[in-house]
Amino acid sequence: MAIDFYSRATAGVATLNPYRPGKPASELQRELGLTDIVSLASNENPFGPSVKALNAATEVLTGMTRYPDPTGYRLKQAIAERFDLAVDQLTLGNGSNELLNILARILVEPGQGVVYSQYGFVAYEIAARVAQAKRTVVAASGFGHDLAAIAGQVDETTRLVFLANPNNPTGTSFDRSEFSAFMQRVPEQVVVVLDEAYSEYVEPEADLPDGLSLVKEYSNLVVTRTFSKAYGLAGLRVGFASANPELTDLMNRVREPFNVNCAALAAAEASLFDGQYLERVVQTCRAGKAQLLEGLSHLGVSVLPSQGNFLTLDLGQDSTGIYQSLLREGVIVRPLHPYDMPNHLRVTVGLEAENERCLQALKKVLSC
Repeated sequence: MAIDFYSRATAGVATLNPYRPGKPASELQRELGLTDIVSLASNENPFGPSVKALNAATEVLTGMTRYPDPTGYRLKQAIAERFDLAVDQLTLGNGSNELLNILARILVEPGQGVVYSQYGFVAYEIAARVAQAKRTVVAASGFGHDLAAIAGQVDETTRLVFLANPNNPTGTSFDRSEFSAFMQRVPEQVVVVLDEAYSEYVEPEADLPDGLSLVKEYSNLVVTRTFSKAYGLAGLRVGFASANPELTDLMNRVREPFNVNCAALAAAEASLFDGQYLERVVQTCRAGKAQLLEGLSHLGVSVLPSQGNFLTLDLGQDSTGIYQSLLREGVIVRPLHPYDMPNHLRVTVGLEAENERCLQALKKVLSC
């Protein structure tokens, strides 16, 4: 008799809806036979990687028969130098997603609390479910984090709070003063994870907190960042967390050995100090965002304010048909039904020609 593995799975996994990534261009090509495709679904950097990162990754591939450095010594030293951190505050991850899961594994027992916002990054719910946590989802304010309400939901069972700034998928954000007031209300025994995956794209006048500069101030703060977005290394999967040394030690105890491959280690280290590359990426994104905002305004499409490298469109109607029609035009964007935002689509800011292609396709679809 066959084993019913679904009945043997833990409650957290058995009830889990897996993460659904943006549709790959290769999949759309197989389905519709299209070859001219614009992929604006996954907030990837369309600029291409830094030449320095590409050269560094290529050079180390001759040694791919050997395991990578399990401590990530060189990359940690580079991160510490770049952001004025101590090495014993750093944990490297296979993207920042892995680090979110590690934190839930080491801090949350079944039945203990995890708090996060409505419309928050779906990985927070996945991490909480796998840990069999008591999940508290706090209603958003204007599609963004209501920090006062989140602090008000922290109780004696709470072990972990997830915040994203800017938030994915909405692009919304909170400023320094809001975050400071929030941290003053959260008990020290509750760990706050500040996910700053899109920090490089933030406009300076938005006055968002710089989490990495605050880790020494708050012993219960963990800040996660990634090389997948502005640094253009999504395909290599590497991120890092900065936290108090004791918590960092615990994270490194359960981190998978060799979790960051040799090419990722080398490319991330090289990209950290390629300031010209990062500046070009950020400026290209800002110009592209302005281009999209102007075009969407002409189309009468509402857009949520965003500090990320993407825009969230409010179509005022269920987005399923529009999403499917855009696919037939060779334009891949991200439907937000998994976030209970059925009227919304998320569009990554691309290069000028990609943005124009998206606008023209949307104009055609909306006029049908």
